[in-house]
Amino acid sequence: MLLLVSCTTAKPAPDSFTDAEEAIDAAVRAGAEEHSPVELRFAREKLKEAHKGMDYKQYDKSIYLIEQSEINSELAIEKSRTAIMRARVAELARENEILREDFESTFGEEFR
Repeated sequence: MLLLVSCTTAKPAPDSFTDAEEAIDAAVRAGAEEHSPVELRFAREKLKEAHKGMDYKQYDKSIYLIEQSEINSELAIEKSRTAIMRARVAELARENEILREDFESTFGEEFR
């Protein structure tokens, strides 16, 4: 009997699902729907599967999937931030090019 009790798997912490849902929400707020939709979809799918695992008392699987969902959410956030920063860098590079051309037209080639 003692052996049977020691082999049972603990349920995920009550706030585990909430944490994963909040991570997904954070990814959406970071722009993941536009910039990293695949990772966001994976995060949502993993969380959905974790809920199913709970229905079948597959707690180990649910814990693993919750963690994977959070990791995919974090990846979506970072990819979104990177995409936004790259777009900003490209915008600033275009602005610099316009300024350089303006200075050259005003002051000539010796401006360099």
